[in-house]
Amino acid sequence: MVSKKLETAINEQINAEFWSAYLYLSMSVHFANEGLPGFANWFKVQFQEEQDHAMKLINYLISKGNKVKLKPIEEVDTKWDSLLAAFDDTLEHEKVVTGMINNLVSIARSENDYATENILQWFVSEQVEEEETAQEMIDSLKLIGDNGFGIYTMDKELAARSHVSVEGGV
Repeated sequence: MVSKKLETAINEQINAEFWSAYLYLSMSVHFANEGLPGFANWFKVQFQEEQDHAMKLINYLISKGNKVKLKPIEEVDTKWDSLLAAFDDTLEHEKVVTGMINNLVSIARSENDYATENILQWFVSEQVEEEETAQEMIDSLKLIGDNGFGIYTMDKELAARSHVSVEGGV
């Protein structure tokens, strides 16, 4: 079993992961409605990944004999003024999630909970990737600017992205 303090913090992270999924689903719907199916697909894959992250944590708590407490998902934005604004929001959000994951690691370390720290290292690595990917998207969009052909080409490339489930999902 993990401590009550860590159980509570992991349950908060589960809620944050589901909130992230909901945010990315909202972005996907927004860009689908804007006629950008590739960008919609990119955010749909993000939505699926965030659900996997939540399930990985849920399965971990269950395996340790702890209780999972799901909470309501708070409202998310539903409209973005531009692709760049959506990816700026994505990067800022991922930085917040990184801070939350780092806090979980700190709690696990302070409690000498090596098993939980080990599980959380996967999330630490994942957050490095998430922030890097969001920054790459921002950099690409800044290079493209208002070039319609560039946006069209990027949209076509992003349509090919597919979801690969992470171990630990249901």
